[in-house]
Amino acid sequence: MRRRRSLLAVLMGLLLSDVARAEDILVVANPSVALGRSLSPADVAAIYLLRLTLWPDGSAIIPVNREIASDVRARFTAGVLHQDNASLIVYWNEMHFKGKLPPVVQESEQALLAFIRRVPGSVGYVSGGGVPDGVVVLARLPVAATAGGGP
Repeated sequence: MRRRRSLLAVLMGLLLSDVARAEDILVVANPSVALGRSLSPADVAAIYLLRLTLWPDGSAIIPVNREIASDVRARFTAGVLHQDNASLIVYWNEMHFKGKLPPVVQESEQALLAFIRRVPGSVGYVSGGGVPDGVVVLARLPVAATAGGGP
């Protein structure tokens, strides 16, 4: 009986760790981006708020967002940028007057990945279910699920 409980506990732990891993967000980039280290959550936030605009080799960073209704974007905005959509709209209105444009938006994970594979220097984020082909992973960010949200 104890063995069964122990085995059940181990299996539940493995299942829960897989569920937690599925909540991660992967920050991925075009293979032209060679950092040799992972990005911190602060680095990623700086990229998406246009405070960090060049890769170490001097090439331009091209951040790519998912559409505003996407669940992964809601989790990214709350968990990495520590903002919500309304505060980001205000932020981007202010940045517009400084001549800066918000990140490019792609309407699906497939479109985002296709863009990143094609455009040197581009970086984006996807659900952490698995590592997509044709991109490099710059960070794995554990971000909690949000209530509501779109596909």
